[in-house]
Amino acid sequence: MAELVSAYQKYLKTNKGAATPVRSVIDPRALDDAGSIAAAMIKAQRTGEVKADLRPVIDHYLNYIMTKEFRLKDGTLARNRPQPNTLWLDDLYMSLPAIAQMGVLTGDTKYFDEAEKQYRLFAKRMFNPEKGLYMHGWVQDMDPHPQFHWARANGWALMTKIELLDALPVNHPGRPYILQMLKAHVKGLAALQDGTGFWHQLLDRNDSYSETSATAIYSYCIARAVNKGWLDAKAYGPMVLLAWNAVSTKINANGQVEGTCVGTGMGFDPAFYYYRPVNVFAAHSYGPVLLAGAETYRLLQKHPFVINDSSVQMYK
Repeated sequence: MAELVSAYQKYLKTNKGAATPVRSVIDPRALDDAGSIAAAMIKAQRTGEVKADLRPVIDHYLNYIMTKEFRLKDGTLARNRPQPNTLWLDDLYMSLPAIAQMGVLTGDTKYFDEAEKQYRLFAKRMFNPEKGLYMHGWVQDMDPHPQFHWARANGWALMTKIELLDALPVNHPGRPYILQMLKAHVKGLAALQDGTGFWHQLLDRNDSYSETSATAIYSYCIARAVNKGWLDAKAYGPMVLLAWNAVSTKINANGQVEGTCVGTGMGFDPAFYYYRPVNVFAAHSYGPVLLAGAETYRLLQKHPFVINDSSVQMYK
């Protein structure tokens, strides 16, 4: 991608306004364009295995996130769709991991501080402490405000906390708060896991369909938190194995992942979420399934299970 960007930047000098396959890299216009790929590029650059210099693209992405993305008056990263002054839970994952990784890459604490600040701004509006769940979207001045606890968006929020805990220095003052919120969120999710191992498309509505991408994300995140010592293996290890076994039933003979909700905007009525299609070409499950499989493998190495009266137990 970095090589393509360089080539098309030269091309655009003599072909101004031409369409290119890297428009979202050269000219990001949303956090969807920038955050997740920026975090991945930073991680790739840090391995030392990538020959291309990714830093110009990384800096360009971070400049967009930090200085150009629309914000509310208090600085919260926001969008003006589908309503003015709207927060998307998805945007936690589309921004904060990149910001935190930039802190790791540069050693500049302003990035860690900004990531923690943004998380707090989102959480105070969108986390329901009674349910231990997040609402999918928040619109300024909507009153009363409907809450729909869409499964995959809760996955993005959960994965964001894992990414932050992976990146923040051990002595950063924001770590205890992020860890506290991780525990509260996982407690809320644990109460809603179906007996099949899946979570539902709308988490607290068990007549909505079982959804694979969210189940895979939760499996990965909770396994990683257990492996890192952030969550108790005895309490949550069996839940991970149940989730992973559920996910594994959705990988078909062609290696495709079934039961994944397609890309989804936000809605304010339940039918919008109930009737979103599923499709094997919805890419949102493929990365999480690989992550979940790898982290569950590590979980079983660190915390082998035993069967007691047909129940799964972890003693380590």
